[in-house]
Amino acid sequence: MNEGPGQQSGAAAGGYPAGLVVDRTGQAEAFDAIGKRYDEAFPHKEGQIAAVQRLLSELPAGARVLDVGCGTGLPTAGQLTDAGHRVTGVDLSAGMLELARTNVPGAEFLHRDLASLRADGPRGLGRFDGITCFFTLLMLPREEIPLALGMLRSLLVPGGHLALSMVEADLDDAGIPFLGHTLRVSGYLREELRRVVTGAGFEITGEDDYAYAPASTDAPPEYQLFLNCRRD
Repeated sequence: MNEGPGQQSGAAAGGYPAGLVVDRTGQAEAFDAIGKRYDEAFPHKEGQIAAVQRLLSELPAGARVLDVGCGTGLPTAGQLTDAGHRVTGVDLSAGMLELARTNVPGAEFLHRDLASLRADGPRGLGRFDGITCFFTLLMLPREEIPLALGMLRSLLVPGGHLALSMVEADLDDAGIPFLGHTLRVSGYLREELRRVVTGAGFEITGEDDYAYAPASTDAPPEYQLFLNCRRD
């Protein structure tokens, strides 16, 4: 059986169980509709840029890097590509990927849900020296987040690095308004986020937080948490 975004027919190494089917159709449609308005609503990404700078200091030259939930490709895929790394971006939104391919022609972009990602097998991506995952896990229910982190760990080479961000919030699969759409999001307070990340087999090597008020959106100000991690 062929896998589309949000489906998995077999076991993904390091997290998701065999036979799991995840339906994120509503989220994909929302981000298809949001398109370039996302970058307009979030024009300042200092925390994300700084987290990638820390990641760049840890990567070997010409590293393979996976950008999970790449969106429009800006700034992360562009930042990594400009630094000479081989970048693969994945996203469940075809509309976002169309923008990413225009914005960052030097990277490869694939239409995948993170639940379908794996290193090996017919659709395997291989393993990466680094992974970025900015504000992607917050789109999952909490029960799925440890599975996703385990999967990301399985995609890294031993000693590989993960740059991760979440919004600090005590939420589990809660509906919030965002740019004219309702998205379901989850979050943790920072101590719990640290426990979840280290429990998935990562060492936290750097941490930062930023207060951020989105522009041109009805979303309230938020605290963004950025963790730089190493696969143990």
